[in-house]
Amino acid sequence: MSRPIVGIIGNAHLLNEEYPVQAVGVHNIEAVAELTGAIPLIVPALPRVGAIGDLIEACAGFVFTGGRPNVHPSHWGEEPTEKHGSFDPDRDAVTLPLIRECVARGVPIFGICRGFQEFNVAFGGTLHPEIREIPGRMNHRMPPDGTIAEKFELRHPVRLAAGGVFERLLGVREVMVNSLHGQGIKDRGERVVIEGYALDETPEAIHIDAAPGFAIAVQWHPEWNAANDPVSRPLFQALGDAVRRRTI
Repeated sequence: MSRPIVGIIGNAHLLNEEYPVQAVGVHNIEAVAELTGAIPLIVPALPRVGAIGDLIEACAGFVFTGGRPNVHPSHWGEEPTEKHGSFDPDRDAVTLPLIRECVARGVPIFGICRGFQEFNVAFGGTLHPEIREIPGRMNHRMPPDGTIAEKFELRHPVRLAAGGVFERLLGVREVMVNSLHGQGIKDRGERVVIEGYALDETPEAIHIDAAPGFAIAVQWHPEWNAANDPVSRPLFQALGDAVRRRTI
């Protein structure tokens, strides 16, 4: 039997500051290829090149990756400010309806960092533009200096809800994670269940309530060193298990 395809949402970049490309980090590709048993396929975040239904027909599951541009605040009724950073409206136009349709059809989905925030916005939630400015919150942004390995080092614990999806997947109530994000959940979406919090009460792990298929997301970056990390590995393996159940 052929291996199923897992679509990995791409991000817009400029090659040599002038040539537009859609790209996915190699660590995302390797995590899917090595741990899910599926073939990774880059999905362009360009609404004009493929309908949502066509993407779902082509892919047995999806990974919604991190990315530097943020979800545009117009999706929850706010005006953009300098704190909101840069945007990618094309990605918003693909990911938000795709998340909702995947949940409705039971297509397995896994959100990472920006993808985590997209899950929340897709179901009516809102985001803080700069959580480090909230009293009592830590700075969750990527460290500005150091090697790439140092920037992705584990930085803080996340406490998981007793008896929740994440405790069942990971077998523990607390995990150590990296941290490379500026925004975070403000008001949770209607079907968003928050299962994990950093020590400063920043939401870090969610699932979609009553989803007929696998639908989880994390605020950290599990794709980094995924094959060797005791937290990342079972999350990607669970995605692979869900994809195989759907394709058998």
